[in-house]
Amino acid sequence: MHNEAIVIVLDDHDSVRHSLRVLLESGGFTVRDYPSAVGYLDSGMEADCIVSDMRMPHMSGLELQGELVRRKSASPLILITGHGDVKLAVAAMRAGAFDFLEKPLDDDRLLDSVGRALRRGSKARRSVQESREAALLIAGLTAREREVLDRLVLGLSNKLVAHELGISPRTVETHRARLQSKLKARDLSNLVRLSLAAGQMH
Repeated sequence: MHNEAIVIVLDDHDSVRHSLRVLLESGGFTVRDYPSAVGYLDSGMEADCIVSDMRMPHMSGLELQGELVRRKSASPLILITGHGDVKLAVAAMRAGAFDFLEKPLDDDRLLDSVGRALRRGSKARRSVQESREAALLIAGLTAREREVLDRLVLGLSNKLVAHELGISPRTVETHRARLQSKLKARDLSNLVRLSLAAGQMH
C-alpha cells in the first residue's frame, strides 16, 4: 500500500531502531534506518517521512527540524520523546515538525501518524514542484512583461498599469495576452496563483 514511500528511522539504540523498522515494515512501509541524524543527512537520501528520537548524539530532533527547514526539505518529521522532552517537542512542532509521540510508543498511533505525514508530505512536495515550475516560467518573461505582471497581481486595472508604465491600455492588453500564453494561465486568477507560487521559491 505504501511501499513506494521511504520512511527514515533515526535512533542511536540498535534495538529501538530494529523494533521500529519491523513495526513500520509490517505496516507496509519501506524503511531505511540510521543511528544518527547527521549520518542520515550526510547520506543524501530523500525521505517521504522521518521518524526520529528526540535525544541523539551530535544532533537532537529539534536541531534536525531546524536543518530540514534550512534545506527547504518537504520531509515531515515525527519525533519520539521521553517524558522530559515534551517542551522540546512542542518547540520542534512550532518550527515545523509534523508530530511527536511520547514513550512508551503506541504502535497504532505511530502507524497512523506516519500515514498522515506521508499524505501531507506528498502535498508539500507537489507544492514545491509547482513553485519551481512557476519560477522557471516567470524567469522567461521579458522585463516589461514582468513589470506588467507585478502590477496585475497587485490588482491594478489595465488602465492603471498603462498609466504607471507610461504605455497605452491596448499595449497592456497585448502584454497580458502574451503573459497568459507564456505562463499557460487561463485568466487573471491563474496569473496571481502562479506569481504567488513562484514567490515561495525566494
